[in-house]
Amino acid sequence: MGILSGQSDFFGLDIGTSALRAVELKGGGQVKALAYYGYVPIEGTAALSDSAIDRQRVSQAIKELIKQSGIDTKNVAVNLPSQKVFTTTVDLDKTLQADLGKTIRYQADSIIPTPIAQSKMDFLVIGDSPADSNKIEVLLSSVPNSFIEDRLEIMESAGLNVIAMEPDGMALARALTSPDVALSQMVLDIGNTGSDLVVVVSGVPKLTRFIPVGLQAIIRAAMQQPGIDAAQATQYVMKFGLGRDKLEGQIYQAILPTIDSLMNEIEKSIQFFHGRYGAAKIDRIIVTGGASALPELPLYIANKFGLNVEVGNSWRNVSVPADKQNELLAQSNHFAVAVGMAERD
Repeated sequence: MGILSGQSDFFGLDIGTSALRAVELKGGGQVKALAYYGYVPIEGTAALSDSAIDRQRVSQAIKELIKQSGIDTKNVAVNLPSQKVFTTTVDLDKTLQADLGKTIRYQADSIIPTPIAQSKMDFLVIGDSPADSNKIEVLLSSVPNSFIEDRLEIMESAGLNVIAMEPDGMALARALTSPDVALSQMVLDIGNTGSDLVVVVSGVPKLTRFIPVGLQAIIRAAMQQPGIDAAQATQYVMKFGLGRDKLEGQIYQAILPTIDSLMNEIEKSIQFFHGRYGAAKIDRIIVTGGASALPELPLYIANKFGLNVEVGNSWRNVSVPADKQNELLAQSNHFAVAVGMAERD
């Protein structure tokens, strides 16, 4: 779906577990204009598969997405799915800052789960350590080389030039929070197969996690009800969500244990954040992703944690044409990663 004519330098691509999404923005400054966007579903588990046939399928789907959306640049910034990325925060002596890359490589073998020779690593200095004033706090990410190579092969096969790769959490933080707001905000992206959780302070990600509970787990829970197949379960979950008075509360009762398992993981993350950062309390939770549309789920989260909960708007920093606003808002909860990739400086 093309919006504006003209070309920007690159587009953002989100290879999700159930769909591909692309966004190209135009212009500079805080608010950029939407040039093109598009969406193509993906069948099965092709997006995370390491088989050559599935990689080819994804590559073909990307070509179809580019054709449909009208994107006219070959340069792409593509996401790295959280379940493939290991992210942690480490404290390092300030005296080591001059040779930080070397220091991190030296220490990484004891930190990251894959051998360092088989991993691509990146790091971001996020400030002074909250635990020790003589140390700095560093956000460290690593991805297996094999996954990076597979992803590059997909892009090359689609005729694209990769200018950047970035974990989902970084893109979510950029799209859904304001860097100039000195609040601690949690972004919760409840996707198809899992949930991304990112705590952002003044625009800087301080904590990122992947929780393997998503919309499919909620739908599977609803299918435990007698006589409900996958299609009906999906329909009931999306229509009734956590409404206690719908279908005599059967769907509510069926999905509640799965929802609460996700809530327990969020609770652990909040406790970890408060334990590490002390005075910095989380001010609000911004929910997005397919399951954020479940009726009464945002309210349930708000009541559970006693926090303000808002449904994220992926287009909050994007100028969109008036005649497209309703259509784009309706799809907003699916586009945060693609928008965040497109908003990279």
